[in-house]
Amino acid sequence: MAISFLLFSAPVFLVIADTLLPSALLSSSLSLKTLSTHFNNYSFQYSLIDIPIISIIRSAIIICVYGFCDGPRLSKGPYLGITAICSVSSLAFVSLKASFVFGSGVTQKGHVITSMETALFVCSMVMGVAHIIVAYRTSCRERRKLLVYKIDIEAVSF
Repeated sequence: MAISFLLFSAPVFLVIADTLLPSALLSSSLSLKTLSTHFNNYSFQYSLIDIPIISIIRSAIIICVYGFCDGPRLSKGPYLGITAICSVSSLAFVSLKASFVFGSGVTQKGHVITSMETALFVCSMVMGVAHIIVAYRTSCRERRKLLVYKIDIEAVSF
């Protein structure tokens, strides 16, 4: 059952993973403070709280578009286009943020960047690329379904 969920509901599975993984990595790499403390001390160059937020926003937009599209609309532009736009823009943001964070080499409190923080950036980038791949595969699968349904078996002569 789990394998069929992964094969046929890859966009849903990826959205769940994209929402949970960056948040879990951030919570394991930062000290336990309230969310408001992270927002009050926010600095683009040092704070990492915006990476899970970008992942959640990206996932919310993609799952909404996926939910509104059905067979023929999944095979054409809206789902693949919006997924590509969201993923590429979030990849650009995370890349820009990584250049600032890794360029300085230290976090806001002067701590050296840990492997969990590096994993947070890598996870967000991988999930962005994975969204594009899954959207492309989903649109191709729906196009193949449409082609199969267009074949008129009675018109084929032996």
